[in-house]
Amino acid sequence: MTATTEPRSTRRHTALPKARTLVEALPWLTRHHGKTVVIKFGGNAMVDEELKAAFAQDVVFLRHAGLHPVVVHGGGPQINAQLDRLGLQSEFKAGLRVTTPEAMDVVRMVLAGQVQRELVGLLNRHGALAVGLTGEDARLMTATKHYAEIDGERVDIGRVGEITGIDPGVVRTLLDDGRIPVISSIARSTDDGDPNGVYNVNADTAAAALAAALGAETLMVLTDVEGLYADWPNSDDVISQLTASELEQLLPELASGMVPKMEGCLHAVRSGVTTARVIDGRVQHAILLEIFTDEGIGTMVVPDPEGQS
Repeated sequence: MTATTEPRSTRRHTALPKARTLVEALPWLTRHHGKTVVIKFGGNAMVDEELKAAFAQDVVFLRHAGLHPVVVHGGGPQINAQLDRLGLQSEFKAGLRVTTPEAMDVVRMVLAGQVQRELVGLLNRHGALAVGLTGEDARLMTATKHYAEIDGERVDIGRVGEITGIDPGVVRTLLDDGRIPVISSIARSTDDGDPNGVYNVNADTAAAALAAALGAETLMVLTDVEGLYADWPNSDDVISQLTASELEQLLPELASGMVPKMEGCLHAVRSGVTTARVIDGRVQHAILLEIFTDEGIGTMVVPDPEGQS
């Protein structure tokens, strides 16, 4: 008598959903492989410990997935805290920090000596990857003095700069070596009579200028809102995608905090960057959700269709 065996059902593998997730990401991994992504790190993600750790994991994942991430950061909350500790007043005009020489010393110390060091440390928990720079290094960023315009008048707001040049050579060298550049938004002065001066520059603007100079695939700006709202405060519907021309028409109506972010996105896509995105940095792993899934979680700006401007 021949023994027979009943066919056994396929064993249920508890890890199968993970495999499916990886397979679903394959088209996105293929599309973005070898591309440069410039990420402006800011907002709540800078001060919440869990969000900081998730951000570092996302950036390292991009690097190991074959992308070339570059991080640009500011540090408003940390600068405010240090100025308060030192008894120095924080004043803003036209949405920009009035930066006295004493305040500039604090800005430089906090950005390059505190915020950048912490972020480099978080990234390097996953390997010898991150290298910290400021815009001063190798004249990566140069700037001239920026004046605020208030009621039609030009107002001096101190050591605040407007970027006039980007030399991305040092960043490209680091990327070619497999590193993750982490860049503080400080620029070397090009003004006559100020050969050794430095300026505090807006990190959104700096990230956009660097993305353009690098020919990046994507600029990503982390913020504390879901994206660009279609009709705020009457509605919380987020615009998922718009063209450069559509964004340009909306700029005069935007809240002051969104203006540098959206102006940066506009500059980037009009300078050859394929897409620019404003995403909610309060969501853990927001970067991976935006790049590797169909359900983008922010607002994406794309260039105008050919022949339209």
